[in-house]
Amino acid sequence: MSIRKGALVAAALLTGITAGTGVASAAPAYEHYVALGDSYTSGPLIPFMRLDPLGCARSTNNYPSFLARNLDVGSFTDVSCGGADTTNMTAAQSVPLGSNPPQFNALKADTDLVTIGIGGNDHGVFGTLVGDCPPLREQDPTGSPCRDKFTVDGVDTIKQRIEQTGTRVTAVLDGVHERSPNAKVVLVGYPRIGPPTGTCPNILPFADGDLRWLDSVEQELNGALAKAAAEDGDTTFVDMYPASLGHDACAPGGAAWIQGKDINLLAALNYHPRRSGMIGVATQVQGALTGKTPAKLKAPAYDGPVADRQTVAGVHGR
Repeated sequence: MSIRKGALVAAALLTGITAGTGVASAAPAYEHYVALGDSYTSGPLIPFMRLDPLGCARSTNNYPSFLARNLDVGSFTDVSCGGADTTNMTAAQSVPLGSNPPQFNALKADTDLVTIGIGGNDHGVFGTLVGDCPPLREQDPTGSPCRDKFTVDGVDTIKQRIEQTGTRVTAVLDGVHERSPNAKVVLVGYPRIGPPTGTCPNILPFADGDLRWLDSVEQELNGALAKAAAEDGDTTFVDMYPASLGHDACAPGGAAWIQGKDINLLAALNYHPRRSGMIGVATQVQGALTGKTPAKLKAPAYDGPVADRQTVAGVHGR
């Protein structure tokens, strides 16, 4: 080997440049990122839908995909699934046209980053609110007929269910730590659906009092998640409720992060996050992980349907 050639090789080794690529070979901040969660994680109808399985309504533009693109991640596995609750961490979930394996199957001993968005579907809370409340509006548009329906002997039975959900989420966190003991674990709260004041019946067709109640139920749910993370002691809770102020479904001028009552086949399922909402969540989570909230996130590196692929390797640098 000539002196000149040897010097070049030495320089390449010292500067960490991978031969033939020109890309720095520094180790990624996270080697294996796994995303767990329900539809507020998977992103139903946000273009483009993945096919593994299609029934999970998992978008290539959900917040885990944005995080994988913008964090220094070695590999990325997204097993979130619409309709999932805490039981689907350890049990398979039947979905249209297939089945989603237990989400914990994706966790490995070397997994070093885990995000979790779960709890809204436990005990049917979310489905009950959006399914039962709007039809009751006609009975008492300015009252709270839905809250009244679920108040039994002075007890708010919906909020009672949420207390039990908090216990389930605590068990989920324990399960994550058991399977991936060295992972940074982030529990993600739910962004606000309704505004703190005012109404928008054409978008959120709830009675006036029920819209305020919906808001208080969501605060209760986020409070249960925050408590679970605090009691765990080794989980970071990202509270999306304050961060989403001014981005509820009623927000004007395209500021809404949440779709209203009408399904948009090219944007979002009704009462679910839009792409802008996913960007909002990813921004907050990245800020919690890095200590610096990014001004703007890069779009995921893959913008088309992903067939039969749950792991995207080598995300960093793409």
